[in-house]
Amino acid sequence: MPAKRRGAQLIMLALAVLMVMGAYANVGLAIDDAIPAGMLTYGLSLGGLMLAAYLVLAKFAPWADPLILPLVTLVNGLGLVMIYRLESSGSKLQAGASTTSQIIMTGVGVVLFAVTLLVIRDHRTLQRLTYTAGLAGVVLLISPLVPGLGKEINGARIWIGFGAASIQPAEFAKIALVVFFAGYLVAKRDVLALAGRRLLFIDLPRARDLGPVLITWAVAIGVLVMQKDLGSSLLLFGGFVVMLYVATQRTSWVLIGILLFVGGAFLAGQIFSHVGDRFDVWLDPGNNAYYERTYGGSYQIMQGLFGLGAGGILGTGFGQGHPDLIPLAFSDFIFPATGEELGLTGIMALLMIYALIVERGLRTSLSARDPYSKLLASGLSFILAWQVFIIVGGVTNLIPLTGLVTPFMSQGGSALLANWILIALLVRMSDAARRPPPQAIQNEGMTQVFQR
Repeated sequence: MPAKRRGAQLIMLALAVLMVMGAYANVGLAIDDAIPAGMLTYGLSLGGLMLAAYLVLAKFAPWADPLILPLVTLVNGLGLVMIYRLESSGSKLQAGASTTSQIIMTGVGVVLFAVTLLVIRDHRTLQRLTYTAGLAGVVLLISPLVPGLGKEINGARIWIGFGAASIQPAEFAKIALVVFFAGYLVAKRDVLALAGRRLLFIDLPRARDLGPVLITWAVAIGVLVMQKDLGSSLLLFGGFVVMLYVATQRTSWVLIGILLFVGGAFLAGQIFSHVGDRFDVWLDPGNNAYYERTYGGSYQIMQGLFGLGAGGILGTGFGQGHPDLIPLAFSDFIFPATGEELGLTGIMALLMIYALIVERGLRTSLSARDPYSKLLASGLSFILAWQVFIIVGGVTNLIPLTGLVTPFMSQGGSALLANWILIALLVRMSDAARRPPPQAIQNEGMTQVFQR
């Protein structure tokens, strides 16, 4: 019988919260030479939320992986600390930073985490909703294009507004589409795995099987062109291609996917100016024509790179750098802001935490007992990893900058809520994968009776 390790999980949760409170204290001591007055309130709020999440998990998913929740708590908490640090700077460039708002959204995310575990007692029921999830995902993706509903912010039309509130539906669409891809590919994997002609050392798929790839590619390029959203486009198509590879084990699908997306993005860049601007800024961020654009241009990228350079190996220390000089650092540029104060060592540790979360998801995929669970767990894990790569690659100018945010760290309700739902699904699947067969549980119970 494997151990549930709920006690170890509770200890790790407590350590994560204590580390976050220590970081809060560091910020206050560096800026005001005093411990922040609200540190205890924020610490108790975060601790109470995570204790509630732990109790729900222990009750309704007792065999779940013990590492996932503490790791997510640590990343979420560090994001709160950085938002507090940027808010405390008083800079006009960080006027939208709000620690209180972010911790409220964290609370809503934990509620959604609990509701997901309560409602979805068996994740395999999602397989019956394959096409419903696909339709919901497409509707969410195109909803910002509806006149009167969609809103354009910072050059991208990826929001829908309800009065003063706004939601980024693509964050929720990614989960719905992964559920759809998993169900569809499990049903069609035998057909999609059939080989057609052989080119050099690669067995190409049959031409008649390219339909799903071409449709998904068309939707992804449509999102790129119509919404000016390179991030969601790349996330959508990359997730589909990787899940297709996992389902069929054919490298040719990956090569075809890469060629299709690169070709489509290049063509769109030649035809549509707003797409071309993204690539121009990426190729020459020091160009004055782009550098003078405070938001959306290369000024933000260059300030982020300067911040990373100023941080060096060990960083300036919490509260002792100048991340407030990066426009909107609390949003999509929170990674270089953190890198300035924690240095290369700190952001490598942060990336390692993300890697561990993804690794636990992939471990769940390997341990799953049915093809649908394997594909769904690997798809959700890859989407999280892919999102981290896209945003980190964008802010370090490795790839063109996108509209995505750093999971669990950046301020923004839509991304935070969607990622807590994603984590709940991974927790549910890890519970099913680690749970012993009923006969083993029965035998263990009988053994305990005899021992008494």
